[in-house]
Amino acid sequence: MAQPIKVLVVGCGNMGASHARAYHKMDEFEIAGLVSRGAESRQALSDELGSSMPLFSDFYEALRETQPDAVSVNTYPDTHAEYVIASLKAGAHVFVEKPLANTVEECEEIVEIAQESGKKLLIGYIVRVHPAWTKFIEISQTLGKPLVMRMNLNQQSSGKTWATHKNLMKSMSPIVDCGVHYVDVMCLMTQANPIRVSGIGARLTEEVASDMYNYGHLQVTFDDGSVGWYEAGWGPMMSETAFFVKDVIGPKGCVSIMESESASDDVDAHSKTNALKVHFADRDENGQFMKKDEIVSTADEPDHQGLCDREQELFYRAISEDMDLSQHHQDAINSLRVVLAADESFKTGKTVELSK
Repeated sequence: MAQPIKVLVVGCGNMGASHARAYHKMDEFEIAGLVSRGAESRQALSDELGSSMPLFSDFYEALRETQPDAVSVNTYPDTHAEYVIASLKAGAHVFVEKPLANTVEECEEIVEIAQESGKKLLIGYIVRVHPAWTKFIEISQTLGKPLVMRMNLNQQSSGKTWATHKNLMKSMSPIVDCGVHYVDVMCLMTQANPIRVSGIGARLTEEVASDMYNYGHLQVTFDDGSVGWYEAGWGPMMSETAFFVKDVIGPKGCVSIMESESASDDVDAHSKTNALKVHFADRDENGQFMKKDEIVSTADEPDHQGLCDREQELFYRAISEDMDLSQHHQDAINSLRVVLAADESFKTGKTVELSK
């Protein structure tokens, strides 16, 4: 077997810890070190993994001392571009949590650097490795055009989760941070170009900056006539009864992800499908439905850790098989462009027309 890929894990919070667990159990990777701002999180993760790996508080010191083959960036979004660029220039492959950067221009710069370096850059679009979500997308593509896509992920948060949300909102709103996932799904479903975006929002707490909002809603129109909306809100005031809608409607029927019973701040609930419900619009000569709704079981779907394991298996294949990730990069830029347009729309009160 080839030598394992030495990976530096940057960020030891929820996602960083999950990815570190994935690397730890894979023979193809060896963790070169852990980096986090807080000593407690990196020490706790090191203890959990039962390893005496090097621990760092400074990213650049860690990059210089460990000289890793790969870097896993799982920090707050405002550091993604800086850390990814430094890692690529240091000759490392990079896995980075979404979003790739805070601006489209930064994303384009990073992609160009990745291409020039010959190193792999994989962005953490976790639902892309989810078998039930893959099925959800496949079924949506059988419903005809145009599609109507309805999705949300409101999270009632408190304690450490609310503190994390407030830290995230120092650089971006909920519809930007979470929205890239669901806009990406809409683009996969329609295989069409987004052409128009509107956004609304509300600042429901004085605990965030005056120019930030912790509730947002975007609406996007595609060039095939399809439309979609996405809603996201964070905080202790959010409703627990209105956090889960994943529904796609077309001329031939609809497919819906049936609601999980988990709480909205449970990370497993964010991607959990429970089951898919497929409705067929076909009617007989009397106008009655010809088919019963179909329930597609997803009981064997992977949990959150299982999905992170799959992401790192994909990262390894991207490196070892020299996968072409150019379309992946363009999709990531495209989804970020849409959510940033929604953010602009909220701030200006005007619909944003996207250039083709």
